[in-house]
Amino acid sequence: MIVRIMGEGQLNLADSHFVELNKLDDELLAEMESGDAEGFRRTLGALLDAVRRLGAPLPDDALEPSELILPSPDASLDEVKEMLSDDGLIPG
Repeated sequence: MIVRIMGEGQLNLADSHFVELNKLDDELLAEMESGDAEGFRRTLGALLDAVRRLGAPLPDDALEPSELILPSPDASLDEVKEMLSDDGLIPG
C-alpha cells in the first residue's frame, strides 16, 4: 500500500503492518475526541514514526496514487479533524 505523509513524500507499506498502525490510529482518534492536545501530538508523532520505520520510501520522482494520506508532523488538531472520516486515518 502506498502511504503519503503530507509534506514529506510517499512510502510503500506492507499490509501486515496495519495492526500496529490501527492501534495508534485508535489512540489518536480518542485523544482528538477528548481534546487531549498533548496526547494528540505524541501519538501523531508515533504514528508517523511507525510509517517511516516500517515503510520503504519511494523515489522523489515517483508519483503513485496514495491509498492513504497522513497529515504532516506539524498539523494541528483542527487540521487533522478535517481530514478524518468516522474510520480515522487508517481505513480499517
